[in-house]
Amino acid sequence: MNIAIYPGSFDPVTNGHLDVIKRSSKIFDKVIVAVARNPNKTPTFSIDERVDFLERVVKSMPNVEVDHFEGLLVDYAREKKCSVIIKGLRAISDFEYEFQMALMNRKLDPSIETLFMMTSYKYSFLSSSMMKEIGKLGGCIKELIPEEILYDVQAKLRNE
Repeated sequence: MNIAIYPGSFDPVTNGHLDVIKRSSKIFDKVIVAVARNPNKTPTFSIDERVDFLERVVKSMPNVEVDHFEGLLVDYAREKKCSVIIKGLRAISDFEYEFQMALMNRKLDPSIETLFMMTSYKYSFLSSSMMKEIGKLGGCIKELIPEEILYDVQAKLRNE
């Protein structure tokens, strides 16, 4: 079985993330969308909320599973018997950081490949941070995040 992991903070999942998930699910037998617990970040949404949001938006994709992890991505990938890490890119600025991470992951485990996937041009400007800022200021985020989670995300951002 050809298994890929799409890791990220997904704070929260955006339509850009969903674009990468949908396209990856057509390439791989199984895609694990893995919410990372990053001690260097202070997320707006809890791990449980982010996992719940993702489960709601991928429920129609039978070969997509949602999970969360802490620690090294390559350790998690080995545990899940995964051979590919998917990294979504929006712009050249994303590539520099992701390229360094891919090389470090290859150093830690040469058997795990990294696949860079460009998001659709429709979402090339979109980041969770930008979406949250717009939402907190009362702007419309309807076309930025999946409809299944819109109400919950808006409610939390407006109460912050």
